[in-house]
This record gives sequence, C-alpha cells and structure tokens, in this order.
Amino acid sequence: MRLHYLPQLLAMLLLMGCAGTADAQYELKEAYSNLGFDRPVEAVWMKEGTGRLYVLDQQGKIFWLSESADKTARPNLFLDISDRVEAGGEMGLLGLAFHPDYENNGYFYVNYTTDNPLQTRISQFKETPGNRGKVDPNSEEVLLTYRQPYRNHNGGKITFGPDGYLYIAVGDGGSGGDPQNNAQDRKSLLGKILRIDVNTTFGTRPYGIPADNPFANNQQGYREEIYAYGLRNPWKISFDKETGRLWAADVGQNKLEEIDIIEKGGNYGWRIMEGSDCYNPSSNCDQTGLIQPVHEYTHADGVSVTGGFVYRGKAIPELQGKYIYADYASGKVWALTLNEDGTKAANTLLLTTGFPVSSFGQDQHNELLLLRYGRGGKIYRLQRQVN
Repeated sequence: MRLHYLPQLLAMLLLMGCAGTADAQYELKEAYSNLGFDRPVEAVWMKEGTGRLYVLDQQGKIFWLSESADKTARPNLFLDISDRVEAGGEMGLLGLAFHPDYENNGYFYVNYTTDNPLQTRISQFKETPGNRGKVDPNSEEVLLTYRQPYRNHNGGKITFGPDGYLYIAVGDGGSGGDPQNNAQDRKSLLGKILRIDVNTTFGTRPYGIPADNPFANNQQGYREEIYAYGLRNPWKISFDKETGRLWAADVGQNKLEEIDIIEKGGNYGWRIMEGSDCYNPSSNCDQTGLIQPVHEYTHADGVSVTGGFVYRGKAIPELQGKYIYADYASGKVWALTLNEDGTKAANTLLLTTGFPVSSFGQDQHNELLLLRYGRGGKIYRLQRQVN
C-alpha cells in the first residue's frame, strides 16, 4: 500500500471525479456519521456480549463501538500503544486479530512497526475480565519481531485461520524492486505469509510451528514460520468464511496489481515476476513452479490494491460468494467472481468511492464496511442504492 503517496493519490481521485459509479445499484452510506478517526487502517468485528467493532488508528490506538452505537456515539479507547509505535507513510499500527477463544482468555494480537531498531512486532495483549473495554498496554508480550530494512512494504494484516493458527502478511522489506531479494529468500521472513501457533511454545520461542507448515523441521535453514512466499506487499488477506480459501491482495511495482489465492508452500513469483509479467529479469524469466494471480489489473485502473472479503452477507444476494476489493488510489471497488475450479470468471466494477480506501471490514451480519483513510477518516457500509 502506498500511504506515503497520499497527496498525489488524492489528486488522482479529483481528476477521476468524486463519486462516479459503474453500476448505480450500489452506494456507500456512512455507518457512524458523527465519528472520525485519525487514519483508520483496520476494522474488526468481535462478537462478545452485545458485539463490538474495533477500529485501528495507524498512529497506535484501537477504539471500539458497540453494536447499538448510533449517530451520537463516541468511540471508546481500547488500547493506546502510540508511545511505542513508529507511524507515518506505510508504518504504524497495522493489524488486529482476536484469539478464537477470546471471550474466555481475553487474548488478542497486533502487528505494528517500531523505530530504533526499525522492525515489525507481533505482540499479544490481554484484556482482563474485571476491566473489559480497556486494556493495560503493559500486558504486552512480544511474540515475534523482524527487522525492516526500509520504511515501506510492511504488510500488516494478521488473522486467525479456520485451523486456529495465526496468519501474518509480511511485505518484502521495502525500497523498490526488492533489492535484497527477500521475497524469494526462504531464510528471511520478508515477502511472505507466515503461520504460527500461539497456543504452544517451543524452547525460548513464545509460539509454536504447525507441524504441517511447508518448511517445518527443514535442514536448509529456511524459516519454519513461512506458509507461502514470493509476495511484494500483501496489504490485506482474508479467509472466506464458507470455503476457507485464503485471499491476498498484493500491491504491485510499476505495472500490475494482483489478487492471489494462497496455497500452503506456494511461490507467488515476486521479484521474478510482477503479476503475470517478468520483472527480474525483464524477459524470458523462469516461471517454473510459480503461481499466477487469479486476477490482475494495470495502473490505468489504480496503483495500490486494497484487499477485502468474500461477501457472505444477506442484504445484497447477487454479490454472494464474490470477492469484494478496491484500489486505494482510484477508489474503485470491484467484485471478483471465480469458477468452481478457482479460475477467474468475471470482474465487475461496482462503484468509485471518491476517496482512498485503506481497508474493509465486516459487521455482525457479514455486511461489508469500507474505511476512508486520512484525518477525519470514516467508516462506510456497502449497500444497494436507495432510490
């Protein structure tokens, strides 16, 4: 994601028009019209008690809203770790995931960047039963860190899979063109999807390695946390609630933005390839064993893909089973349809937002939310147009 290009991207949006749509039957409605957030980058629904929507400000704060929140609601501060978060550009507090047994154990996990040293932390926090609604920042247990050679391409999304393991989306370390070839280096965590077991430990490591991870117990020095590799900057990943399929939106370099279906042990090509094109070398690259994206688009339609979710709500039945995603810069929102064999069947433009889309979320009914990035950032709900 190219958050540090915000002025140029906003200019691009103005040139494209503020709210043009390709299909007038869809629109966005502010979910909480009186609320504004400081650069929101993630929204996670958690069904606990009456249910809450948690919103991440990139600067290092997490807020929550109850299911019954109305136009007069104010966000409740859940966690403030801005004192240890290095934010700005593509860095900051970037990911949140609740333990599958959160209602009993109170554990949740965050992904954020720090400075001195410049690195990513995957940390566990605990919400205590007697203080539900606000978390002590001193309850942090750092599970995993990895150095960031540059200040961009941090990935950031974390999510629990249907197998109960924690999946972590990691960028290639930044700069341009992956100069250290991190994405193809299986001795590095950068440019990968990682999978760890937060319910076990191994030696001095505060997490376990799932036994079926593709490089578990290898003898070549490959990182055992790796689930898939060859990714540039997977800004958002998500599991389909019905099929269990893992989707990833990988931000491109100069030409192509791509959508991938992530398979265990898969190599998604970067930096050998950018999407379906050779990148390094620029022609006649060896594509043996590389997995092609299920969909890609050129920079004529946008320059930074924002991954979303497979729609599993009920309010818009014609979108059922389609993967909804956007482009951060152009504000375009699409629905991608796959055939039964996993190949692309169709890609349909739903609407153009007129603002930078930093993330998607799902509410208690699996209806889709879109986040507007920037100061005074907003949360919108995707719905059929109301005549």
